[in-house]
Amino acid sequence: MSQLLRVQCFNVSQDGFGTGEGQSLERPFGHADPGPLWSWAGATASWVNRTDPGGTRGLDDYLTRDHTRNIGAEIMGRNKFGPQRGPWENHEWRGWWGETPPFHTPVFVLTHHERPSFTLADTTFHFLDAAPAEALARAKQAADGRDVRLGGGVATVREFIEADLVDTMHIAVAPVDLGRGERLWDSHTDLLDRFHLDTVPSPSGVTHLLFWRR
Repeated sequence: MSQLLRVQCFNVSQDGFGTGEGQSLERPFGHADPGPLWSWAGATASWVNRTDPGGTRGLDDYLTRDHTRNIGAEIMGRNKFGPQRGPWENHEWRGWWGETPPFHTPVFVLTHHERPSFTLADTTFHFLDAAPAEALARAKQAADGRDVRLGGGVATVREFIEADLVDTMHIAVAPVDLGRGERLWDSHTDLLDRFHLDTVPSPSGVTHLLFWRR
């Protein structure tokens, strides 16, 4: 089976925004409160960041399990790695996640300002100034036969969709409006020329949109 590029457990508001305005070190999602966007996933038993026993089972949990299933590498944009812009001023700061990032795979960070790779626990971050197709080729090689997760942020997901490189997407639409920020789409129906779609409402209040390439 061929390797897939997958978007998994990516959250947007019902007005189409994946993050708010004004990202900073203290507020990775800018003005937006990430709680309403992510609460459905954080409540599940299988959520990758869960540190205590328990959590819900059912539809939401079934979908969060796919977040890590058969993933061998991740691609992310620089703004998912951190809030800095322009040349790197401080190589000592190494991402939002502390000494034990939740990825457990090679991670390829797209940036116009490369820096040396480094490893934290079982995650190695590589920094690439590369077009989407080149970055995907690097990530697939590192994934050793497994799939590649496209982790975001919003602009990076849009860029790979526009390059026609995404194979499947799971987008969770939360019942909140952000009003401004980075928009994933004007309408998800704009993607139906290239993807099939299943729409699955959840008792948690989110609507899961499951896309796969035509």
